Amino acid sequence: MSLDTFEGTYGSSVSSPATTDHLLPLANSSSLREKPSKRRLVSYVTLFVPARITSFNTLTFFCLTCVWVISYKLSLQGGDLLFINNNLGLLGGEILISVVSLTSIVTMLYMRKLRRTLRRNVAVLLLVIATALYVYDHGERFEEHGFYNVLVFLAIFIPLNVVIATTYVLFMTIPNFIVILVLSLVGLACGVTLALRHYIGLFDQGMFDRLQDIPGECKWQGSNYPLVDLLPSGTQNFWAGSMSCKPSAGDIKADFDAQGYLTASCSTGDAITVDILPDTRRWMLKDKSKWQIFNHRVLDAVVHSNYTKPMLVDEQIQAVVVRCGAQSKIVTRVSPPPSRIPEFVPPANTDTRSEKARDKITGKRPNVIFLFVDAVSHRQFYRRLEKSAAVLKTLHQPGKTRLTELYRYHSLGVSTDNSTKAMYIGAINPERVNPLPIWAYYRDRGYVTARVETSCEDWSTTYISQYHRSKKYSIGERSLDYELSSPFCMPEFYPATGNSFGNFKGPFSIIARCLYGRHVHEYGFDYINQLRHELRSVEQSRRRPYMMMLNLMEGHEGTGEVLRTLDNRLSVFLEDLRTSGELEDTALFLLSDHGLHM
Repeated sequence: MSLDTFEGTYGSSVSSPATTDHLLPLANSSSLREKPSKRRLVSYVTLFVPARITSFNTLTFFCLTCVWVISYKLSLQGGDLLFINNNLGLLGGEILISVVSLTSIVTMLYMRKLRRTLRRNVAVLLLVIATALYVYDHGERFEEHGFYNVLVFLAIFIPLNVVIATTYVLFMTIPNFIVILVLSLVGLACGVTLALRHYIGLFDQGMFDRLQDIPGECKWQGSNYPLVDLLPSGTQNFWAGSMSCKPSAGDIKADFDAQGYLTASCSTGDAITVDILPDTRRWMLKDKSKWQIFNHRVLDAVVHSNYTKPMLVDEQIQAVVVRCGAQSKIVTRVSPPPSRIPEFVPPANTDTRSEKARDKITGKRPNVIFLFVDAVSHRQFYRRLEKSAAVLKTLHQPGKTRLTELYRYHSLGVSTDNSTKAMYIGAINPERVNPLPIWAYYRDRGYVTARVETSCEDWSTTYISQYHRSKKYSIGERSLDYELSSPFCMPEFYPATGNSFGNFKGPFSIIARCLYGRHVHEYGFDYINQLRHELRSVEQSRRRPYMMMLNLMEGHEGTGEVLRTLDNRLSVFLEDLRTSGELEDTALFLLSDHGLHM
């Protein structure tokens, strides 16, 4: 179809302006003559989208559909984490090509005048193809990651088409829109360039000065363009709902007394039931295997009881769930009290101390707290945890406390495996048979040891059980005095069936991670705060140093936004350490294993 034919078909008037000038005021004649000019420009822009389906258009539609389907299917290639990391750019490029292809098809359908039936039939066909692609792969694992592809596809496709539609409408209604658009794009490009230069400069800034690379440490490879910094906070998962938790236990009051009795009341008058959660510290390796094994072991071991009067709970139990009608509340305690825990005597065949170190250690030893936040880079910490970063800086008080910032000091890869094994056992592939984690070394030296896992996962089982000859061995019983894991295996938080890596439920989700009306990490902080109080309440002459670990998973998800939910509670915890003076005899390690790899 020629341009003249196009204008004859879709011109703004069927008669020449000369035949109508006498009907219009002179001032309006020029505006009438501007419309064909603008539509002539539109015809140039959309010439590739003819008004009626021809063989050429059918071929174009078919080719674009093939490109869309093939490129999207290629982006579904899966493998282990290393494969995904090495091919992330390629997979992202294939998604981008599929987005552009489908956008071109949509433009063909809605930028031209087509019969409504034809437009509807083609739209239905596209929907059928899209549904087939989703059914083909909607997984949430590295091997099958179709659901992540859908999220990325929509995150590009929807804004892109909104921009195209908006631009078209503005073009048709605003005079000289092209000039305005070009100037706006130039201004936007300048602004983005300046912002990127600013954020690139911030990338290696530390708490007090620019961080220095030390020989032998892992160095940044390739160019760094922190595009995430250009997005307002919350942009990447605004559609996932509020990051707050809706309170759900306001009518329940429950607590343990000093004798170990649980008392509970409910203002609604409904019957009260108590789920006594198992103490998992002594469990064997085989009972703590992840991905729908450990959580089911916990659920099977839960004891359900009707509450009628204060009930005595076994002193090894660290947590219960009190239920009243539709409401539930987790109640934790530190039991038995630290004053009743004797100093651990390690078995001779697994004693981590040298012969020389087996003599009684003299002198005051520092307490140690490990706060481990999975998948958080140095920059992401400052980007999403602004309150915590501000409080952290105040912890540096020369003469009393000292803050030391290490940059990429221990990072050995893009996954948890190597980095945490290096931190916790000192080797990626340990040569020693039946290796023990670092908390066992502390316990052997007289420390009270505790570990809180907020992801229904046991680190020792996941990462070093392969080096143990017997899966009936209990690393927890050997290395820990306290462990809190079972509350985080409740089906209201951790999926009881299906995929544990779900995007909308569980420890890796992109929505607020709530359990009975509170963020999951709040239970972890509550427990270690209880433990700190109990340990420091012991008589000075009998007080022992402690080593406790809190494992937090808010950084491990695809949008990088859930981490913000941790900021308030973490900043309060750091402030409490500062004001209590506890840091004067405590070493605090705030660390991660790697940056965001999603």
